[in-house]
Amino acid sequence: MSLILRRARPADAAALAEQLAEPDIFPGLLQVPHAHVELWQQRLSTPPVAGSPDLLLVAERDGKVIGSAGLHPVGAQLRRRHVMALGISVSAASQGQGVGNALMAALLDYADNWAQVLRIELTVYHDNQRAIRLYERHGFAPEGRMRAYALRNGVYEDVLAMARLHPRQPMVRDTAD
Repeated sequence: MSLILRRARPADAAALAEQLAEPDIFPGLLQVPHAHVELWQQRLSTPPVAGSPDLLLVAERDGKVIGSAGLHPVGAQLRRRHVMALGISVSAASQGQGVGNALMAALLDYADNWAQVLRIELTVYHDNQRAIRLYERHGFAPEGRMRAYALRNGVYEDVLAMARLHPRQPMVRDTAD
């Protein structure tokens, strides 16, 4: 029953769509209802662009996808290339078992040590306390509340904007000894 973290692949499309559509998970995400398997197949089948910092991981236990998390560029603007957006989801049955923590640790290791990311941004519904605690444990801080940001179950809800700056910004090693 060990947890395996790996890059998502096209064969994961149905599992990702199923996880994102879980009744206990979907309302906490900024996704549209009825996750589209074909859209996930297209996303996961598109060859990565050389040099793209995108990373989508899945957490797997006993051959079943139980979580996913990704880092994605916020846009193509030259002056925002140091920033990535984070998204994460863990199946309801697997919450509270360290899956989200493991996914966050893997994404932050990638961002901090390999992808030249200075800032990671996310939005989270104001009442998703479990997610907010996870983000805070990993160094994210609230930066503001966005009123009536997204429609959820027929009600416009607020989200918190949270971000994390690289804790040890890379430096040049002096080798002139």
